[in-house]
Amino acid sequence: MTYTAPGSPTRPRRGKPSRALSVLVVCVLLTALLVFFVLPVVWLLLAPTKTASQMTHDAPLSFGSFAQIGTAWHHLVDFQDGALLLWLRNSAVYSGGSLLLTLLTSVPAGYALALTRFRGRKLLLTITLVTMIMPSATLVLPIFLELNRSHLIGTAWSVILPFSFYPFGVYLVYIYFATSLPREILSAARIDGCSEWQIFQLIALPLAKPVIGLVAFFSFVGNWNNFFLPYLVLPNSDQFPVQVGLNQLLSSTPSFNPVAGAGLNITIPELALAIIIAILPVLVLFLFSQRTLVSGMLAGSTKE
Repeated sequence: MTYTAPGSPTRPRRGKPSRALSVLVVCVLLTALLVFFVLPVVWLLLAPTKTASQMTHDAPLSFGSFAQIGTAWHHLVDFQDGALLLWLRNSAVYSGGSLLLTLLTSVPAGYALALTRFRGRKLLLTITLVTMIMPSATLVLPIFLELNRSHLIGTAWSVILPFSFYPFGVYLVYIYFATSLPREILSAARIDGCSEWQIFQLIALPLAKPVIGLVAFFSFVGNWNNFFLPYLVLPNSDQFPVQVGLNQLLSSTPSFNPVAGAGLNITIPELALAIIIAILPVLVLFLFSQRTLVSGMLAGSTKE
């Protein structure tokens, strides 16, 4: 208990105004999150359920009908004789091929940078860091010139190869092996006669499954959502990934391009459905890999 002398003024209690201010700030932030992020997603999910006329006259967040989703799907499939399905297949091929090569290059590179000592190691690590923090758009021109010099423009390799070398993945693997891999296990394995390849294959890789999953997720999402490089190096529509194909679909929508053909049946509901289909693989991958992502992000944060 605190003693208050007779006649001394009682100090007003503090804390309630600051608490009320904190609650107000949280409410404002949640409202901003709802307005700028949640409501657009809800609108996007509801758009394929309505016709183009209902999109104009009905309430923005009203529900149309499930039958309209089927109609929008048929219009999408009819667009350029199933071009959307071809774009999805191309995206799967480009992203899957790049992901495989990314794991084959990033994991050994990160392991070598973390656990071996060789001439030029610090220079390679510095180049990796510089390349990682550079905006990807700055590398498009030299990559394009290099691909053109190698006569790869217009082929699937012009997309797969640049996506396969992933500096951020190399850095993640490097951080994991440099901080979390017990050196005592490696020393014991060498004493038992294991070669460096056996140590990497039998010890390092099984322990690095969380960070490998994290690299795989980020690589796949980045490759699937990439637009700029495929837009430059792929000249034909039947080679487009889905992100570049959506741009062509957008240009065929009369609401965004007044000179587009009127008989294509591509309106805002069809465009919204195409966007949902394009992001669905990434969403499914995220939902089924949350545990791996969390363990990968926490890898190396604690040591026993």
